[in-house]
Amino acid sequence: MPRRQPITLRLRTAARWPGGIALTAWNYMWRTTAVHRWEMTGSADEDGAPALPAGVDPKGLQETGDGVGPLLHRIYRTRILGGTLGPEELIERIVADLDVIAPSEFATFQRLDGEDGPASPGDDYIVRMPGPWDGPVRVLDVRRDGFRLATLPGHLEAGQIEFRARSDRHAVEFTIESWARSGDRLSDLMYTHLRLAKEVQLHMWTSALERVVKLTGGTMQGGIVITTRRVDAGRLDDGGTGRATGRAARQLTKLSRTDVNFDVACIAEATAANGWHVDELLQVLPGERPGPPEPGGTWELARRLIVDYQLADPDVVRAVYDEDSPFDGRDMLLQIRFLWLRFAAGVRISEVYEEEREVDGARARVAGWAYRTLHGHFEQGEMHYQVWKWLDTGAVEFRLHAVSKVAGTGPWVLRTGFRVFGRTNQLRFYQQICRRVLRLTEAELETLRVAAAAESHRRARALSPAASRGRVA
Repeated sequence: MPRRQPITLRLRTAARWPGGIALTAWNYMWRTTAVHRWEMTGSADEDGAPALPAGVDPKGLQETGDGVGPLLHRIYRTRILGGTLGPEELIERIVADLDVIAPSEFATFQRLDGEDGPASPGDDYIVRMPGPWDGPVRVLDVRRDGFRLATLPGHLEAGQIEFRARSDRHAVEFTIESWARSGDRLSDLMYTHLRLAKEVQLHMWTSALERVVKLTGGTMQGGIVITTRRVDAGRLDDGGTGRATGRAARQLTKLSRTDVNFDVACIAEATAANGWHVDELLQVLPGERPGPPEPGGTWELARRLIVDYQLADPDVVRAVYDEDSPFDGRDMLLQIRFLWLRFAAGVRISEVYEEEREVDGARARVAGWAYRTLHGHFEQGEMHYQVWKWLDTGAVEFRLHAVSKVAGTGPWVLRTGFRVFGRTNQLRFYQQICRRVLRLTEAELETLRVAAAAESHRRARALSPAASRGRVA
């Protein structure tokens, strides 16, 4: 049975909390490693924790179903050039002493049974950190290419975390992948709302990756990429159906009885001269080979991003909608954050298309959709999101087309605020969308590449006689 942390330990570590937070802030401020962070909306089906390894008893584990708040599927990844350790040697060194990758000024792994030796399935550890962050974990699995841990009762999180290494002809790639929810409501408050625990966790695992690079004797290529796929608690509680719950559900129901807040015939004649803003932005994406869109390529990935409304930074705008509703004509509640303010605005998808177009003799495959604003929105107008692939060159582009102006109806405070602050923030929002589509597409392409390489590696190991000799000793 897992041991629980004694109360005296929690009091002692809590006394170190201010110093620990100061140390975290100091190290984070002076970090020179490039860190690229991207957050997306996930789904219960695609982002749930993996099944436990065969033979592992779930009794005593703190699984994601035991947690509260959103599920966060997070991938920390870096590439290492010129190191002296291959993937299996690197994993063996880490398994022999988990502290070798722990940032010594910030965290340490302590084995509960007090014995020496490499980590083995069933071993329990406590990760000790400044502040009330100490958490017990259990080793689930140890393989030649990685190992996996699960949280135990008393941990701030509920879920699993896996460490993996693989190589290609040029570099060793090291990945830390976690699937977790907050362990209790206080942890959810610190992580999801106050963001304090989130920054502590970010510092710990980025520091761990830096120590992995140092352990190999190599250099880091391209910094650290952190991709987070978030599944809100409501989508977990409803079994992943994507149906809105609570107040959001009531607001969505109200939208179904709400009309568009402008004369749609005006869109065709909208110009700056008659009071409209007409914006056109284009973002070049990674190209493909000439011809139709490639399966799993840039065009398909970008198309999925715009269909799933991964376009906006979730810290700025979140879209709530019923995933079972038809896409064309779907009502969407946009939950918007501006400074300390939180407000909602309704839109309706007015057009969905996927077709070939010809421009100046060149043909392109175009997929896109548009929405129109509803009564109660502080804006009025129409927005198009599109992904283009030019069939002759393979060039892929994301395009944003918007026609808008301040709404004539709706809450006076929001309309006045938009007149004062809106245009500057609107243009910034459009530019952020373009950059985000580019970076998320690049991240998704890299994730697919890594997954394909890892699968190829697993198949090669399965065919190798050495693979049957067991785990790291």
